[in-house]
Order: sequence, then C-alpha cells, then structure tokens
Amino acid sequence: MDTSEPTKRTRVRAYAPEFKTKVLAECSRPGASIAKVALAYGLNANMIHTWRRDARGAVAPALAGAGEFVPLQLAGSAVGAAALPPIRIELRQGATSVAIAWPVEAADACASLLRALLK
Repeated sequence: MDTSEPTKRTRVRAYAPEFKTKVLAECSRPGASIAKVALAYGLNANMIHTWRRDARGAVAPALAGAGEFVPLQLAGSAVGAAALPPIRIELRQGATSVAIAWPVEAADACASLLRALLK
C-alpha cells in the first residue's frame, strides 16, 4: 500500500531586468528601507539583497575573487614615515615577555623576519 502524498511543485518567478532596476533604484534612495520596498512590491527582502549583490558584482568583476594582496606605495602621502610610531611586536609566554620595536621604514624586513620565524 502506497501512503506517500504527491509532491507539490513550486514555481520560480522570473523578473524582468527593468523591474529589478526599478526596485533597486527605489532601495538606493536616501532613507529607503529594503524591507518596506519589498513589502510594497510583494517581494521577499532577501531577494532584493541578492539582486543588489548581483548588481555590485556586475559593476566590479575585476575585484571579485582577486584574492591577492597588492602593496600600496604611499610615497606622496601627507603623513611622513617619521610621524608614524614604530611597529611593535610583543610575545608573551608565562612570565617571559619579548618586545620588538621595528621602524616603519623597514616594514618589509619585519615581514620577512616574521615569515622566517613562523615557518
């Protein structure tokens, strides 16, 4: 005897890009609430958040998944390296404490030392 009930099929709605653009434009207005806009259009707020995330990804595909560190040179910055405090590293184990103060100008050498120590 088969006691299983027939499964109910759910329907996924597809929205036109123009509609998505209109909803996202309303959400980007100053003081707008995504929840209120979603209620006004009979949508789930999570769907609008997904649309926003997708729209941001379409704007900056070069940044998505880059996953690499890019060093930034601040040679022409208003704050000179002399005005910055030194890099300070403090290690403690029990009653023993070791403190290292490293000049900011030699930050790359400090990073090399730390890499060597952590291997």
